[in-house]
Amino acid sequence: MSQTGELTRNQSLVLARLSHASGPMSAYDILDDLRPEGIKAPLQVYRALEKLLEKGLAHRLESLNAFVACAEPHCHRAGIVAFAICETCGQVDEFSDDMVRERLDLWTTQKGFVPRLTTVEIRGSCNQCAA
Repeated sequence: MSQTGELTRNQSLVLARLSHASGPMSAYDILDDLRPEGIKAPLQVYRALEKLLEKGLAHRLESLNAFVACAEPHCHRAGIVAFAICETCGQVDEFSDDMVRERLDLWTTQKGFVPRLTTVEIRGSCNQCAA
């Protein structure tokens, strides 16, 4: 069974909202959008987001305190999640890079550091906004 087949109603609603969003969403943005669906309390959204994060179906963008649906299912197997965030239009691109992963793996091995999750956020301007 796929991970999305194991979701509760609230998790499915939150994931669908994130998947159709034009950019990152705060928990309160999600709550506002899902009130008509019966989600009335922030705790309902936060619990759903927590499970979606655990399942690798969503990501938290630390610098924005916002969430996006996972666009690269293989990112969790690679052990690194990277995002390019446009500060002008809000576009977020998720990517994985073997060279960056290898360099970070080397550093953590040399330092004896055991990472749980590696997230890289690059903030700037996308190609269209930079033009």
